[in-house]
Amino acid sequence: MADNSFDVIIIGSGPGGYVTAIRAAQLGFKTAIVEREHLGGICLNWGCIPTKALLRTSEIYHYMKHAKDYGLSADNVSFDPAAIVQRSRGVAGRLNSGVTGLLRKNKVQVIWGEAKISKPGEVVVSKPSKPAMQPQIPEPRGTIGAGTYTAKHIIIATGARPRTLPGLEADGKLVWSYFEAMVPPQMPKSLLVVGSGAIGIEFASFYNAMGVDVTVVEIMDQVMPVEDAEIARIAQKQLEKLGLKIKLGAKVSSLKKAANSVTATIEQGATKSELTVDRVISAVGVVGNIENLGLETLGVKTEKGCVVIDGFGRTNVAGIYAIGDVAGPPMLAHKAEHEGVICIEKIKGLDAHPMKKEQIPGCTYCHPQVASVGLTEAKAKAAGFELKVGRFPFIGNGKAIALGEDQGLVKTIFDAKTGRLLGAHMVGAEVTELIQGFVIAMGLETTEEELIHAVFPHPTLSETMHESVLDSQKRVIHM
Repeated sequence: MADNSFDVIIIGSGPGGYVTAIRAAQLGFKTAIVEREHLGGICLNWGCIPTKALLRTSEIYHYMKHAKDYGLSADNVSFDPAAIVQRSRGVAGRLNSGVTGLLRKNKVQVIWGEAKISKPGEVVVSKPSKPAMQPQIPEPRGTIGAGTYTAKHIIIATGARPRTLPGLEADGKLVWSYFEAMVPPQMPKSLLVVGSGAIGIEFASFYNAMGVDVTVVEIMDQVMPVEDAEIARIAQKQLEKLGLKIKLGAKVSSLKKAANSVTATIEQGATKSELTVDRVISAVGVVGNIENLGLETLGVKTEKGCVVIDGFGRTNVAGIYAIGDVAGPPMLAHKAEHEGVICIEKIKGLDAHPMKKEQIPGCTYCHPQVASVGLTEAKAKAAGFELKVGRFPFIGNGKAIALGEDQGLVKTIFDAKTGRLLGAHMVGAEVTELIQGFVIAMGLETTEEELIHAVFPHPTLSETMHESVLDSQKRVIHM
């Protein structure tokens, strides 16, 4: 039984789980991680990473079709759907192997199967009952399987799965979740995307760039509802300019399936219309994987489909913790990683600081990209702050013009009384890479004055960030 005893057992090997496991091993804990399907979780295998591979393909295809804009010629441009999928799966496989290697290097024991917490300090692992999404990366070598395992600390990192709405359930053929959307057997000619959050818009952007006739239906009155309204409007305008059709304040009330098509009934206010498409992607959010873990029996508190935790990942039951998507929004990989490190460092007794969710950036990798951190202008006003807001458009930036990507905006929101950076919101080329500058600034409690005195390299897109701060103080130079 000695081999079945650990200091820490982590259930789930997504970004939160495997990062926590590595950090636990670094801190001297005898660590095991339980996984039933794929090391790296949804993010690495079926989410964040392979979708970026698809979006990179669509980006290059877009530039090839617009080669003339850059003084180039590219004739008879085409694509092979199978090869696109193969590249995406190859990227996922490479990173899956990387996670396997990192866990082995740090002497983390991988237990293969489904976990259930039988009592505090005890995890029962059984053979996986759920068939894995195909194509599946083989189980890594050196794993152990079904059995009873003990640990003083059990961390739940089971992630989330696609939310389903009645009548919009994925069937694998005509109605897709993000799983099927990533491995299309052939490109549809037309597509309906239900939901305009990050997942929905990224898939809509990919398929639109590949020549598919894409319609997005969003029940809220703005695309990408969590983003700043001004940024969302600019993004919508650019997406529509590229051919995307967007219906806001609308819902799909029913689907009628034919042999190889779907007719959707769309309600928009008092108007009801029908749209026939080849395929539908249901992207109405995700829900935490809290089922079949033994949480009800143990009395672990859950709320709105997620485990309730404090700022250090602790549940209401001693010795049981939760991190990442299963512990509630924002449901982002980098939040899961950070939350896991905080959790295990607190367990170790280090000077860990509780999670600051307001400093977690969000990124959407459509074309154009959208990125943000902190409060939107509307939320900052609702919170009672007196604001100074700066804006700088990409059209005033030399690097953006040289790239042929001059449509975009950087928006910064400051507390007028203290100079505190409350929020930063961006739309445009490579803003998912730029946002980290404001994340760091926010974490260091940098004021607008300090940002003004920082020197940004020229010519770079990052200069838009500087100019936006300058604009908040009515000191903008290039506009």
